[in-house]
Amino acid sequence: MKTKIRILGLLSATFLLGVCFAFKPIEEKKIIVIDAGHGGHDFGANMYGFQEKLITETIAKKIKALNKDNNLEIILLRDGDHEMELSERVSVINNLKPDLVVSLHVNSNMNMSANGAEAYVPSNEMFHEKSKESAVIVIDKMTEDGNLNKRKVTEAPFYILKNANCPVMTLLIGFLSNEKDRDYITSEKGQNEIALNILEAVK
Repeated sequence: MKTKIRILGLLSATFLLGVCFAFKPIEEKKIIVIDAGHGGHDFGANMYGFQEKLITETIAKKIKALNKDNNLEIILLRDGDHEMELSERVSVINNLKPDLVVSLHVNSNMNMSANGAEAYVPSNEMFHEKSKESAVIVIDKMTEDGNLNKRKVTEAPFYILKNANCPVMTLLIGFLSNEKDRDYITSEKGQNEIALNILEAVK
C-alpha cells in the first residue's frame, strides 16, 4: 500500500512538473523598429551622386538581413523607396509598441571637415534615459573601430522624438559632405559594418 502511495506521489509530482513546464511563459521577442529616413521624392542629403534616402534604406535592409536572433525582431518602417509622412511613421511606431526605434539619417555640413556619427534623443522624461542609454551604446559600437569619429548624444525636438511613445533615437551615421565619411558610408564594406554594429548594439 505504501509503495502504491509512493508511486502515485511520484506520478503526481511528475505530472505537476510537466504542467509547470508546459505553461512556462514564452519569452517575448524584443522588437526594434528601423526607420530609414526620407524616401520617394524626399532625397534627404543629396551630394556627389549619393542620396541619403538610398543609403539609409540599404543599411536598414542589411540590419534586418543580418539578424539571426530568434528573440529579436527587426521591423523596417520603410521597406522600399517611397515617401512616408512623419505622422504616418509615428502612427505605425505607436501601434507596434516596440522596445526601441532607430531613425537612420545621414549628415551634411557646409564645413567639410565635420565628420563622425552622432545621435539625438527625446527630452520626454518617460523615454529620455532609456533612449540616451541605447544611443550611447550604439554610438560607442559604431565608432570603436575608428572608421567614424564619435560625436555627441544630445536632445532634439524632432517630430519622431517628440511623438513616439517608446525609447527612440535619431542616428546620423556620418557626413556625406566629408570625404572620409562619404567613402565609408557609401561603400559595401562600410555599410555592412555599420549595419552589423547597429544590430549588435541594440540586441
